[in-house]
Amino acid sequence: MTPPPDWPRPPSCLPANRLGAPPNGARVTVAGLVILRQRPGTAKGVIFVTLEDETGVVNVIVWRKLYEQFRRAVIAGRMLRVTGRVQRENGVTHVISEHIEDISPLLDRLLETP
Repeated sequence: MTPPPDWPRPPSCLPANRLGAPPNGARVTVAGLVILRQRPGTAKGVIFVTLEDETGVVNVIVWRKLYEQFRRAVIAGRMLRVTGRVQRENGVTHVISEHIEDISPLLDRLLETP
């Protein structure tokens, strides 16, 4: 199903179902709704964020230093745009975050009527 043309798609983002296309280590930008945040005690400050877009899910890793820089977005964001490096290991693909942006205000546009 194709989203309507006025759907507030973040620009220049790779859909989740295309995350297998770029080579390991490639820099990509993904975006989606935050469906899970995990901060296991055994992870030494690493946070795992799962984003969902209309095509699937993206696993994002946020290292402690980056979390300190983008803390507000990581904690409060309902929808995030993340730029980082693709990492594939043991059949699992992650995006190692480098920049995180809270784009939650785009969700409010869904309620606007033309």
